Amino acid sequence: MELKLYNTLTRTKEPFRPLDPGNVRMYVCGPTVYDFAHIGNARPVIVFDVLYRLLRHLYGADHVKYIRNITDVDDKINARAAEEYSGLPLNDAIRRVTEKTERQFHEDVAALGCLAPTDQPRATEYVRRTDGTLDMVTLIQKLIDHGNAYAKEGHVLFRVDSMPDYGKLAGRSLDEMIAGARVEIAPFKENPMDFVLWKPSSENEPGWESPWGRGRPGWHIECSAMSAALLGKEFDIHGGGIDLVFPHHENELAQTRCAFHSDRMAQVWMHNGFLQVEGAKMSKSLGNFLTIRQLLDVWPGEVLRFNMLRTHYRQPLDWTATGLEESRVTLRSLTDIPGYSDEGAAKFAPSVLDALADDLNTPQAITELHVLHKRGEHEALAATLRAFGLRRPQNVTQVDSGKVDTLIGARNAARKAKDFKKADEIRDELASMGVVIKDGPQGTTWELAR
Repeated sequence: MELKLYNTLTRTKEPFRPLDPGNVRMYVCGPTVYDFAHIGNARPVIVFDVLYRLLRHLYGADHVKYIRNITDVDDKINARAAEEYSGLPLNDAIRRVTEKTERQFHEDVAALGCLAPTDQPRATEYVRRTDGTLDMVTLIQKLIDHGNAYAKEGHVLFRVDSMPDYGKLAGRSLDEMIAGARVEIAPFKENPMDFVLWKPSSENEPGWESPWGRGRPGWHIECSAMSAALLGKEFDIHGGGIDLVFPHHENELAQTRCAFHSDRMAQVWMHNGFLQVEGAKMSKSLGNFLTIRQLLDVWPGEVLRFNMLRTHYRQPLDWTATGLEESRVTLRSLTDIPGYSDEGAAKFAPSVLDALADDLNTPQAITELHVLHKRGEHEALAATLRAFGLRRPQNVTQVDSGKVDTLIGARNAARKAKDFKKADEIRDELASMGVVIKDGPQGTTWELAR
């Protein structure tokens, strides 16, 4: 069996051959901790958790290192800290926001059945260090020394013109990117596409002393520093959502290669596709913005995980209440076998392993789970489900019965007015709450999904 992974950099599916089979290394961009993570944030967490499990199976748990960072310095964090803890000193307020939000994130992804990465570094730990470990200030100075960056008016910017093949990861030329990008126009930039490595901080913003004055790092340099410090200047896999290809990953790649005079940063760049909700882009203004925590209130974490894996990771995913109910029923059926237990050996069946080795083909892997079920290979099925991080779905929590009754009343009124589109929307809203409705001669009844 040979593991093949799709490489965004080359646009091809390639055999995976680690730089060192005894030290397989993967870095995945993690959350910016200022609020509850939404269900779109959960997709890369689940996708790369499956890959982590697969790599551990193939190379041994002690030979795989998985780093997922925490971004805890960001303007959104500053704004949230000022809003929620206005009476505290800035640093204390920021710490409260980031510690609380990071804790919430860890709780949520654990409920989704995800293993903890090998390390989860916080960006603020790698701005300046005193133990000799590579940090952001040191990395920025390297880029200045090599002529790839320049300091102007308290800022340090990466000189994009110094990177001949900038844009290779995104698959676009520099001219195309300039035409299509929203870039900050600043008089101190040599090129509109030059991006910030370091920026000055006011008294009301977090900051660190540096050769360029008190300031804080740009977003892109954070991941370059943390990945290089913990995995080396070259490693095996870099992952994240497709929205990160440009500018974040393109800029990471450029600054890392230039800092270390290297031909590459990661051997394989992997990106999961977009997620939308009920056929529309997720948006608070549309009322379809779903956090992981909200969904966990009404759906078991294993159902959310299974629902995510029914679509291949590189394809767009439409997150629907109907799909969640189908996932609940299917997962319940797969675990409804003699002698099933959530505890015990965790091992992928060979047919499932073959599917996953083909660029994490989880839809085919799920098909193979059904084959195991049909053949009565219950022990192999249970062990494979455990290897996947899947468990038997538990009952959902209670919901506000008054709200359910109100929604059912509104649905009945919409049906009476022949507004069937509105009635269907209300039905889907109820389903998203984990409520199953039944229309009968005596009216509409409801129960919680089991």
